[in-house]
This record gives sequence, structure tokens and C-alpha cells, in this order.
Amino acid sequence: MHEGYKTLFTSKPRYVEIDYPMADDIYKTGGSALQMSRYKPKDEEFNTNFFKENNVKLLVTIGGDDTAGTANRISRFLASQSFPISNIHVPKTIDNDLPLPEGSPTFGYQSAKEEGVRITQTIYEDARTSGNWFIISAMGREAGHLAFGIGAACHLPMIIIPEMFNNTQISIEKILRLLVSSIIKRRILGIPYGVAIISEGVFHFLPEEEIIATGITFTYDDHGHPELGNVSKAHIFNILLQKRLKDLKLNVKSRPVELGYELRCVRPIAFDLLYCNLLGMGVKVLFDQGYSGCMVTSDPTGDVHPLFLKDVTDIHGKVQPRLVNINSQKAKLVFEGNSQFLAPEDYQAALNYIPNPEYYDFFKILNWKDPKEI
Repeated sequence: MHEGYKTLFTSKPRYVEIDYPMADDIYKTGGSALQMSRYKPKDEEFNTNFFKENNVKLLVTIGGDDTAGTANRISRFLASQSFPISNIHVPKTIDNDLPLPEGSPTFGYQSAKEEGVRITQTIYEDARTSGNWFIISAMGREAGHLAFGIGAACHLPMIIIPEMFNNTQISIEKILRLLVSSIIKRRILGIPYGVAIISEGVFHFLPEEEIIATGITFTYDDHGHPELGNVSKAHIFNILLQKRLKDLKLNVKSRPVELGYELRCVRPIAFDLLYCNLLGMGVKVLFDQGYSGCMVTSDPTGDVHPLFLKDVTDIHGKVQPRLVNINSQKAKLVFEGNSQFLAPEDYQAALNYIPNPEYYDFFKILNWKDPKEI
């Protein structure tokens, strides 16, 4: 079905018959052979026409949380019209934020991360070559998986994701302090360049007034809200960082890089080629076993299991996002061992660059316990 739910309930639904040669051909390409749409139908649009005319027994949806939630609503509607069908959702999003079992990514995430790593490694080399800093913004709604995955793989000195503000309120000021903390630490180490990556998901938690107060020129929607999709998040943070560096009289050049649509339709890597295949065949397995109202999952061993939507949705039927587990050993190793930032042992050396090093202490900014003091 082209354009998702957009034409499903109209008099002229846009659909295509997929045979084996077509499926075998599109399987190895990026993007989607079916044109996507974010259209979300209202309950009053529902009807049984397409399902009855085509004798539909199973509705397979591919996408994120909104797609899965709408499929559940459609399935309940059809059951109320005495035309029950099964519905099974395939978890696809580069954000990796669907609540799958630990160790199971959403398909597309690994391929997007791989491309993000390729681009970021080139940016890091440019930073070393030019002596500049680069501020990268990566897609990610309210979860920081993509920024975290890319940043950790590239050994970036600073990774900023929403989940790390678990003990304090997120703010633009704190994000700027983290960036300056890393820049000064690298200066102390004799490294005048670097790359920081920020998940665009931080904007999900920033008060609208704070975003508007940045002085960045935004366009606004019909309700008066700033249209963040029309401006580069990396540009916003880079402009604000440049202002802060100027105030601190630090001669540091920084450049913005946006990692967004460049990652969405890349050619799938080997992991996703097999993973997608397992999920597709897993849909048939679950359907034959009589399952419905679930996501298909494939664990690290390749075994297929159902994940029932009722177990991962709130009272409004919205699928709860999976966030980066900031308390995991992996996260602690990356943030405490991989990242470069100011801590108490750096205060004396940092005085050569800024008058108040404690204000830029990584652990104090985040209200985390310094492991050296435990």
C-alpha cells in the first residue's frame, strides 16, 4: 500500500501487487519501494471496504510507534464490524526507540548508524586536519540511540543525549557547558580540535520559551510553535557555542554538521539484510501460529517471538519509547571512559583558559557522582 494509511480508506487506494522477483530485487536496496506517509487517519475515516473487497486476513505494518498504534486501532474497528483480521507490526525505525527486548535493534538502525559512522569519521579527520571543532546533530526524536551509537563508535570526546540528564533538568545552558568542558579538556591535553555529537531529541525536552529565547530565526506553524524541522539543529548549537566561546575569549572555530536524511535511505548493511529477512519470515510464522496485535521480534540468536502491543502501550494506546539505558555498564564505560571533559583534577590547568572551571565540571553539570569520589 503506497502512502501508508493515506489512501487505505478512500475510493481509490494506491496499492501494488508484490511478486517474488520484485521482492527479491527491492530487498537489497535502500529506502522503500512503497512510498511512505506520516498520515494518521481519524477513527471516523475507518471503513471495511478495502479489507472486504480484497479478502484481507492479515494487516502487516512496517514502521515506528505511530504506525503500530494505528494498526491496532484499525484491527479493533474491523473486529467491531464483524470482520476480524490479524495485525502484526514490523519494527522499522533508524531511531531504535521501539521497546524491543534488550539486544534487539529496530531494523534500519544498524545501517543508518554505519553510514553515520562513515560520515563522522571523515568529519573527525577534517577536524584534525583543520584544527577546528565540529558540532554534529543526529536524528533521534526523544531517544539518543543514534547519536550514542555513532559517537561511541567514533570515539568522540563528547556525546550529548537526552537520557544523560536523568538527575537534572535539561537546558541549553547545560548543553553549552558540556561542549565547553570537552573543548577545554582537549586544550589541556594539547588537542585543539574535536567533534561533539548531540541528539536532536534534546529539543523534545526543552521548554518552547527557551528555544525561542535563543535568538535563532524560526518559522512558526499555525499554532505559533517554532517549526524546528525547518532549521538545522547543529546550526543552532554551533551559533550558541560560538557566542559562548567569544564571551570566554577562547579562539576556537566550530562548524555545524547535520546527520539527518542522509542516513534514512542508505543501502542496508549485512546485518539488516539478514535481520529484515528474519522479521519478514517471522511475520508468516506468527500469523500461522494465530498471533495478532503484536510486533515480530528476532532475538540475537535469530529466534522469532511476538511482542504484544498491549504490553508496551500506555492507557492512550501510545507505544512507549525505548531510551538509551544510561545506567548500563556500556553507557558508563562510554561516558566515563571514552568522553573527555573537565573534572576536579583539571581545575588548576583549566584556569589557564577559563576563570571558573568548576562551572564546567561534567559531573556537576549532570548532577552525577564522580566515580573517583565514590
